[in-house]
Amino acid sequence: MLYFLIDWLDDLYNIPGFGAFDFITTRTAFAAVTALIISLIIGKNIINWLKRMQLKEVIRDDIGLDSHLNKGNTPTMGGVIIILAIVIPAILWMDPTSIYTWMIVFVTLTLGVVGFIDDYIKVVKQDKSGLQGWFKVAGQVFVGLVLGAALYFWPAFSEFNTLTTVPFLKDVNIDYAIFGEQLGWLIYIPLVVFVITAVSNSANLTDGLDGLLSGTSAIAGIVLGIFAYVSGRSDFSEFLNIMYLPGSGELTIFAASLVGGCLGFLWYNTHPASVFMGDTGSLALGGAIGALALMIHKELLLPIICGIFVVETLSVIIQTSYFKYTKKKFGEGKRVFLMTPIHHHFEKKGWPESKIVVRFWIIAILLGIISLLTLKLR
Repeated sequence: MLYFLIDWLDDLYNIPGFGAFDFITTRTAFAAVTALIISLIIGKNIINWLKRMQLKEVIRDDIGLDSHLNKGNTPTMGGVIIILAIVIPAILWMDPTSIYTWMIVFVTLTLGVVGFIDDYIKVVKQDKSGLQGWFKVAGQVFVGLVLGAALYFWPAFSEFNTLTTVPFLKDVNIDYAIFGEQLGWLIYIPLVVFVITAVSNSANLTDGLDGLLSGTSAIAGIVLGIFAYVSGRSDFSEFLNIMYLPGSGELTIFAASLVGGCLGFLWYNTHPASVFMGDTGSLALGGAIGALALMIHKELLLPIICGIFVVETLSVIIQTSYFKYTKKKFGEGKRVFLMTPIHHHFEKKGWPESKIVVRFWIIAILLGIISLLTLKLR
């Protein structure tokens, strides 16, 4: 909204310097700073309120990690901080007439509400099982359906709605409309539902150590923000020979808000954490990252950009599948990892929590660089 206010004041009074806010780069910088300030200042007040309300993390008795038992006094549902730090700057600095603005805000808020309900049941109602699994999936599917329908049917997207870039291959795009343009939604919308559900759930699994998800999400936000910026500029997209997406540059501002919000939250979430984000934050972050990739047609890069999320999820799938297989065949279930998700495997091996987190951050940075290299290495 500040975007329009500043533009109106500039037209009315011709204030020196206000013209700079017409540039996405200027608003991106202000969005990042705004998000950082909100998460640092408002975040502290929210943490104090969570402590007063005794909204503490629920630690399962069977977790098998003694180091996690003392986290039961740490306030949770801190994902509210992240959501406020992302959504407020996005609304303030993004173009309010852009479909990109309201769709990415919708995804973040809606999945944040789903996560909040889950946390509320766990923390306030003292039900460790939380929100029933199918309710959570229903919320994710709903978000995916709305986003998929908007990206497919919105007139401005008609020229490229079912196209996506293939990483590392020059001038190669996949068209999901294999049944024809009129039936392209039969493939595309279910794909959007899958991506939103998969990334939000994998982010939820990754959120198991202090600072792990907030740090890796910030790295993913930086990478996706760069992709959004170059995709939204005709000169850069032509030079890099990538798909030009008019208006997608506005998503750079959202990405900056996400990065600023995550870094500000990390101030309190780094080991030993003063607050946990809970499902409120993890589902919102995962959904936002998935939606960002879909909007700039880089969803095929998600396995690289979100490589940590993928490994965490695969470790759970492998562990569960192998345990069921060996139990059925030999009568006794066996395990591949000491514990999953895989960050707990390294904890079981005796690695300090901070070492695991920093090393995962380093891997996430390397994967981010590889993702950006796809702009030229084709």
